[in-house]
Amino acid sequence: MTENGNNGAGAAAQPQQAQTGQNPQVKMRVLSQFVKDLSFENIAAQKAISGANVQPDIKVQVSLDARKRDTENQYEVTTKYKVESKNKSDDSVLFVVELDYAGVFHIENVPQEQMHPFLLIECPRILFPFARRIISDATRDGGYPPLNLDNVDFLALYRQELQRQAALRAQQGEEAPATN
Repeated sequence: MTENGNNGAGAAAQPQQAQTGQNPQVKMRVLSQFVKDLSFENIAAQKAISGANVQPDIKVQVSLDARKRDTENQYEVTTKYKVESKNKSDDSVLFVVELDYAGVFHIENVPQEQMHPFLLIECPRILFPFARRIISDATRDGGYPPLNLDNVDFLALYRQELQRQAALRAQQGEEAPATN
C-alpha cells in the first residue's frame, strides 16, 4: 500500500479512463467574489411613510451575465437582483434594492457545449447565499425587517431565457421579408 492509502489502482485507472472515453472530472474554483454595484433607495423614509398601515408586496427580478476573461479557463459571472417593495394598500414604493454581485471562477474540463449552462446555472448557485446576505443586511440597515430571499431556481431561470430567446428568434423570422 502506498503512503496516501492508494494501492496503486489509481495509477492504472487513469490510462484506462482515457481508453474508455470518459471525460475528466470537472474542476471549478471560486477565485473571487465581489459587489459590482449596490443601490438601496429608502423611499418610505424619504417620504416619512409610517409603518402602521404598510403591507409590503415584494417583487424580485433576477438576471445573469457571464463572460470569459483574458486568462485561460477564467470566467466572470454576474448575478443581478432588483428587489422592489410596494405598499399593497396604496401601491407606493417603500424601497428598492439593486445588487450586481459577481464571482470569478476557474473552470476546467467542461465541454464547450455545456459551458453556457454551467456558467449560468452552477456558478450563480454558488454566489446566491452571499448575495442574499447582502440584500438582507441592506434592508435591515434601511430600517426594515431583514429580507431573506427565497432560493432562486437558476435551472428554471435558464430554461425561461432559452424559451424567450427562441420565441424572439421565431418572431424575427416571421417578420423578416422573404428573399425568394
